[in-house]
Amino acid sequence: MPVDRAAVRDTAKYLRQIRPIDPDEVSEYVPDQPDPRVVRQLLREMALELGIAEGPDGLFRPAATGPFKRPFDGVEGLPAAYDRQLEALLVEQYGPDWHRGDSGAAIRERIERLKADYFAGRSVSYDLDIALAYAIYHLADYYASTQYLLAELSREGLVPSQARILDVGAGVGGPALAITDYFDVPNREPDSLPVLDYQAVEPSTAADVLEALLGSGPRNVSVSIARETAEAFESSETYDLIFFNNVLSELENPVETAERYLDLLAPDGSLVLTAPADRNTSIQLREVERELETRGATVYGPTVRLWPNERPTEDCWSFDQQPDITVPGVQATLAEEADRAATVTNTSVKYSYSILRTDSERRYDLALSRSNVAMLGEMETHVGSRIDLVVAKLSRNLAEDGHPLYKISDGSESENHFAVLVNETELNQALRRAGYGDLLSVTNVLALYNDDEGAYNLVVDEETIVDA
Repeated sequence: MPVDRAAVRDTAKYLRQIRPIDPDEVSEYVPDQPDPRVVRQLLREMALELGIAEGPDGLFRPAATGPFKRPFDGVEGLPAAYDRQLEALLVEQYGPDWHRGDSGAAIRERIERLKADYFAGRSVSYDLDIALAYAIYHLADYYASTQYLLAELSREGLVPSQARILDVGAGVGGPALAITDYFDVPNREPDSLPVLDYQAVEPSTAADVLEALLGSGPRNVSVSIARETAEAFESSETYDLIFFNNVLSELENPVETAERYLDLLAPDGSLVLTAPADRNTSIQLREVERELETRGATVYGPTVRLWPNERPTEDCWSFDQQPDITVPGVQATLAEEADRAATVTNTSVKYSYSILRTDSERRYDLALSRSNVAMLGEMETHVGSRIDLVVAKLSRNLAEDGHPLYKISDGSESENHFAVLVNETELNQALRRAGYGDLLSVTNVLALYNDDEGAYNLVVDEETIVDA
């Protein structure tokens, strides 16, 4: 006999006001007194609706409210449990010697083909073999980049403690595992726990790997997977965060598809686009960002719009970079039999991203004036002069050797601009120390044009002052 969900809901609402909710007690108030284990599962499913979270003692209390904050010290690597789960899938598919002989050679060849197709801009059709190869190569770095991005969103107050998150094109699950893990805070007091409703959209066989790795999710995280295309997915719900993680380049109409999802955002929600840091996909992400801006979205960050009625038009190859992660176990195992280990190992964490909103909010909401600073879009009039600027730092150090080089932007430029740190002093070291996307005030910088690169160089030397 079906459990009376309305009775469970009403009882939980009543008890929530006076004491922790015990599934055993709720069962006594519900017709036919269902098994408390069934009641517990229903309470978990209703957690976001009721604003409750399950503590380690099995009792439900009011969930945390307001922006979600948690300690974050970076990502060393893919958690060992996921590494073991992925290897178990490989053993199930190919046997205990999956990394040796014909199966190992075939996996390495698939990884090479995936990389070649990606850089050539060719679409990839996923069967289980391709999905497993993709997971070997990308599960760990996508896990890391998504955790770093969530930490950034959390610092900005854009992640609510009671969150509904949609992951469009979830793939084999790197971002999914990062998101659900981020909400799993085991050492919190029972009355300050977050709640997450995570929903994935993934039509391909990659969803089989995703489902196996994700399982039912941590406590206070509900998980569901819609096995349909991004274009076909529909929902009556709204979401606090909608991710398009590394999927724009695989969509036939990325702008139109992403635009549909703006309508699914909560009033204060954010649409987050990510892409690998290579030139083509990174520039494509900025093109999608700018087109969505013409269709009503506001760019929250990390790129900026600091001048009224000005928009950037340059080819914006901009990405963040974090410390390398450790080599995942499955990669190390596969590399043992490879002629070149580097072909199957992937430990760099580089990613481009864009945060868009529909409530006009920006990370930096200011309007510059020519009476105070120069505009990058008018830099041709300042070549050879020392000028003052307000700009965002949009890269880590891009120079392999020589003087440190950083991409900068104020949202008005039609050509690329780079700050070149030729002489670091105490008064300009903020340029090096600033994080990706941080805003900088730059005083007395020398403007030059680099004919070889077709870009402007802003020379930061002993006469230049840089303030965060």
